[in-house]
Amino acid sequence: MTKQELIEQIKRKKSFLCVGLDTDLNKIPEHLLDEEDPIFAFNKAIIEATSDLCVAYKPNIAFYESYGVKGWEALRKTSEILPKDCFSIADAKRGDIGNTSKMYAQAFFNPEVSGLDFDSITIAPYMGEDSVTPFLDFPGKWAIVLALTSNQGSLDFQNFSNPAGKQLFEEVIDKVNTWGTSENIMYVVGATRGDAFLKIREHAPDSFLLVPGVGAQGGSLADVCQYGMNKDCGLLVNSTRGIIYASKGKDFAEKAREEALVLQKEMQEELEKHAVI
Repeated sequence: MTKQELIEQIKRKKSFLCVGLDTDLNKIPEHLLDEEDPIFAFNKAIIEATSDLCVAYKPNIAFYESYGVKGWEALRKTSEILPKDCFSIADAKRGDIGNTSKMYAQAFFNPEVSGLDFDSITIAPYMGEDSVTPFLDFPGKWAIVLALTSNQGSLDFQNFSNPAGKQLFEEVIDKVNTWGTSENIMYVVGATRGDAFLKIREHAPDSFLLVPGVGAQGGSLADVCQYGMNKDCGLLVNSTRGIIYASKGKDFAEKAREEALVLQKEMQEELEKHAVI
């Protein structure tokens, strides 16, 4: 999916919602455990219930890797049913030396080899250029680079300042901007960072930002939009637990849709307020 195609989907659906598919067998409704593939059955129902309300899906790869071969098969089947009008994100947080990153890219971007064909992957940039650029060698694919995350441990490194007062996350964005463009690179910025989005936008005015942390983690959608939205929206706001685990009963998909609809309506208001639509 190109940047323009993503923008068009946002305007058409009046939404910039990304639904996280962090599927945990300990949290899904018990009646699904009788299915041949409970993870896939759960994901399929969630996708069918929410696909008209969101523009992206983000499976967290750890939730599939942890179940070994069965988990990878569930991930493959899930990737195949993701709607073509939704941006797909492999939340894998990969990042290694060049030849290893090339193999990671092949794993998530080359369906002829791995069976997976995601639009994008999340990347940890700590090892530098050769941990990111191999992912950009695949035409039409995106690297989503960790910049300023919402977890408590992010304070250990990401806010470190050099003598000139420039923080590490700013340096990361400036450096990564030299490796690609806003057409193939996005940044992860946690929703709990509030007005830090102003500083992010100084360094990445035209880039899309993947924003976790709204809802269960306490991030404010209004603050994210006030400080982070640009003329094209420029945001993919992720919600996971608040949507997919809205119910543990047989009505889980229905309740997931209800929660997604609440967010979609709020997002529509923000898009109208900021004159995106």
